[in-house]
Amino acid sequence: AVVSTQSTGANVMQEYTHSGGVRPFGVSLLVAGVDQETPYLVQCDPSGAYFAWKATAMGKNHVNGKTFLEKRYNADLELEDAVHTAILTLKEGFEGQMTEDNIEIGICTSDGFRKLNRTEVKDYLAALN
Repeated sequence: AVVSTQSTGANVMQEYTHSGGVRPFGVSLLVAGVDQETPYLVQCDPSGAYFAWKATAMGKNHVNGKTFLEKRYNADLELEDAVHTAILTLKEGFEGQMTEDNIEIGICTSDGFRKLNRTEVKDYLAALN
């Protein structure tokens, strides 16, 4: 369902790029989800093209983030290590100091999606310092 949902969104975005007088979408989407216990991470760009990833970075300094992930990510990461890797990747392009007030962390597993609370985020950040 994750890939088909993203495909539907990508089709809408792609159709808009071909409509005269219609302003194209100007945002990329990164969608995480689980289909029958298989996790997916799908990126859709404004043109409607979509790509599946094991790990990726978007936004300002995304090149540095992707380079960092190429060196650090592997499919056998435990959840704790994956969260630490995500925070370290975010630090690659982050301006200022990261705190529990200016970042959010979500975890998507076969049990569903959950957003970490501020205390959990603070603990992860403290563990890295």
